[in-house]
Amino acid sequence: MESARTRGWERYLPGLAVLRNYDRAWLRPDVMAGLTVTAYLVPQVMAYAQIAGLPPVVGLWGMLAPLAIYALVGSSRQLSVGPESTTALMTAAALGVVTASIGPERWADAAAVLALAVGLVGLLGWVARLGFLATLLSKPVLQGYLIGVAVLMISSQLGRVTKLDVTGDGPIEEVASLAAQVGAVHLPSVGMAAAVLVAVFALKAWRPRWPGPLLVMLAAGGVAALPAVAGWGLVTIGEVPLGLPLPRLPDFAGIDLLAVLPWAVGIALVGYSDNVLTGRAFAARRHEDIDAGQELLALGATNLAAGLTQAFPVSSSGSRTVLGDAVGSRTQAHSLVALAGVVLVLLVAGPVLSTFPSAAMGAIIIFAATRLVDGAALARIARFRRSEVVLTAATAIGVVVLGVLGGIGVAVALSILDVIRRIAQPHDGVLGFVPDVAGMHDIDDHPGATQVEGLLVFRYDAPLFFANAANFVQRARLALDEADGPVRWFLLNAEANIDPDLTAVDALEELRSDLESRGITFALARVKAEVLELFDKAGLLAAVGPENVHATLPTAVAAYAEAFTAAEGRPPAGLPTRR
Repeated sequence: MESARTRGWERYLPGLAVLRNYDRAWLRPDVMAGLTVTAYLVPQVMAYAQIAGLPPVVGLWGMLAPLAIYALVGSSRQLSVGPESTTALMTAAALGVVTASIGPERWADAAAVLALAVGLVGLLGWVARLGFLATLLSKPVLQGYLIGVAVLMISSQLGRVTKLDVTGDGPIEEVASLAAQVGAVHLPSVGMAAAVLVAVFALKAWRPRWPGPLLVMLAAGGVAALPAVAGWGLVTIGEVPLGLPLPRLPDFAGIDLLAVLPWAVGIALVGYSDNVLTGRAFAARRHEDIDAGQELLALGATNLAAGLTQAFPVSSSGSRTVLGDAVGSRTQAHSLVALAGVVLVLLVAGPVLSTFPSAAMGAIIIFAATRLVDGAALARIARFRRSEVVLTAATAIGVVVLGVLGGIGVAVALSILDVIRRIAQPHDGVLGFVPDVAGMHDIDDHPGATQVEGLLVFRYDAPLFFANAANFVQRARLALDEADGPVRWFLLNAEANIDPDLTAVDALEELRSDLESRGITFALARVKAEVLELFDKAGLLAAVGPENVHATLPTAVAAYAEAFTAAEGRPPAGLPTRR
């Protein structure tokens, strides 16, 4: 009875189940991973809060409850949750719309409301079992999306690293605004940003396991505090309040919840896809599993917690996950160590954090943006197929031109259209027998293949539905026209033709009727039971005749050979020789 109860609650709290059975040998690597991630995340999440238009300390607040909640609810042992670049940028874009009628002083309340909305979307998706949404963004489209986000992130920091009032609704306008003021750039700010960028890239290359961003930001803060630098006019991030945020509901007054909803759906979709893809990548290395449905629950719970602790929407950080895994993280205990580190920072480190130069924070954001562009993945896409490169480029342009939410729409639409494009005109083949090879195979792939006299075996390598129904009929007729001799039977190998719609069934009937008018028998093989049931409901099974529906290709060929022999007094040529 106890084991049944355990299995019941472990289903919803897989992280807690892992911690209950914790192996002491995991403690040291988890502690080291947690401390390393803490050192890395402090400047990172503060920078993400600034991207979202919020005080830097809000980024640290956004780590607290989500880290604790995911450690219990999440299905990944390695994933590091909290503020992340894409959701931060989407939050900024959303708040620009949502707060238009209530003023920027309500920015923090609107951000927390947005996090609550993302949380509710995640929970509703979990209840509705929408885990399949993780597949809506193909890898080429996701790479293009991240490139577009990287461009938006970099352009959003142009004002911070130059100390100029850079305006515009997108990268093109922001670059034009910068170009118009280029003579007025603040050289100390530009120099500070450039030095920080060089330093973090150098540390990344030479000491990848060191907390480069934190070390560089501490050095930048120290430089900015020097008396000789005090007169340079460098802007710092200012006072960072000490203490922990108190849980509370944000003030909903004046916030248009209908305006919040589409942004919440978009953030939830991108955040969820990122969580599942990242989680699966790291789980596969250790032969572990990620529960896509459970990740929807985790996304919902972590964002509800973020909204109730005065933070903004969160998802997962690939860079922090990579870092923790590289140091040796074994379970979500490393996230609990990181949580303790963040609490300590919030309680005692405010004066140090307040000295961080704003230009240096902008440089850290630019560094994070470059990490979104995966050169190896892009090279792999380019080697694989040209159309995939086009998808990547089109998505990136869509994000840059249309913005983050518009870019999501472009990304999803392109992914779906690419699937439809490939299914609408799939490969097809005429099958024959290959000497010394079992089964029947595409004669185009095997020049030595032979066909059975009078029998055309046709395979269409895609599910049949409205988008390819006409193409199927056209390709089947073309195969008949190109046949070497008279055709008596047209045998459709239907193993790939799953889940047809009524348009597809009508296309099959159109082909069958055409064949009947030519004196050719239409036969089916390898039809799945549920498909056969649909054929029966639509009347196609009765038209074809149950005697012309065969379980396998060998039984169908045998039935044809028997009919041919009965009519001609000899077996058809091309039958394989039995040994």
